[in-house]
Amino acid sequence: MDPADHLMVSTGFGTGKTKAARKMTQAVLDRRREHAVPRSLGSAELTTKRSGVVSAIDKLRSAGATKLLFPSRRGPVEAIVVNTAGGLTGGDTYRLASHAGAASHLILTTQAAERAYRSAAGQAQVETTISAGPGARLHWLPQEMIIFDGAALHRSLSVDLAAGAEAVLVEPLVFGRTAMGEVLHDGTLDDQITVARDGVPIYRDRIRLGDALGASLARPSVAGGMAALATVICAGPRAEALLDLVRQLLPATGSASLLARDFMVLRLLAGDGYLLRRTLVPVLETLTGAALPKSWSL
Repeated sequence: MDPADHLMVSTGFGTGKTKAARKMTQAVLDRRREHAVPRSLGSAELTTKRSGVVSAIDKLRSAGATKLLFPSRRGPVEAIVVNTAGGLTGGDTYRLASHAGAASHLILTTQAAERAYRSAAGQAQVETTISAGPGARLHWLPQEMIIFDGAALHRSLSVDLAAGAEAVLVEPLVFGRTAMGEVLHDGTLDDQITVARDGVPIYRDRIRLGDALGASLARPSVAGGMAALATVICAGPRAEALLDLVRQLLPATGSASLLARDFMVLRLLAGDGYLLRRTLVPVLETLTGAALPKSWSL
């Protein structure tokens, strides 16, 4: 028996519980309540290959609350990641692993904006690991992650690109739905992005915001009261040529820089999700050279 369980039983009789015993009893009840809450789990694996003049699915597996949809089988492989649970909360775990095989073209997006809801206990874990082989093109284009008041989210994106591979990556975040009058007070966010070339890290970014999430965003050195942000990465030989075009699309709250001739990083802040999209969509279409997946406009 757990020592706390024993304490709860042994102090349930007699002259009454001590203050310490009552606290231990409550801790046991809280732990039991936490374990009784259903957790949502999801995972998926996808690999593409070159097949003649088009890209094709090589390997595919999904489990739990994660599903992959393929709206078109011509040209690049476009995969839509679907969370059938309808959102994230504490204790949920989602993992996606994907690889664009040599000379293939893989586009990954989401069905809609994801939502991180208030967490009663623990963090929601979202881990994405993607890679691209020699000569492959990889587009990671998820829609926004909306952070609700009281959410606790740990999210990581790990990317490994072989020599000659190209990638356009975006991670958008929206802190509350301002159009619906939502105000963000509490919550935690740990958001990490790592990009490597042939296993050697070339870029690392981490955003960590503590319990007073709303107060942190209000600080001038963090977000200056803005409620949405996005990080965009363009890796490949076109990065340098696209820099000036991208800068012309940015408002005063956005900036793009070359970390190397073939590696562009962009950070964009906006007052809400709508304003974020108004800039983000043309930026991403400029970088990818194509319209965004249809799920972005549904």
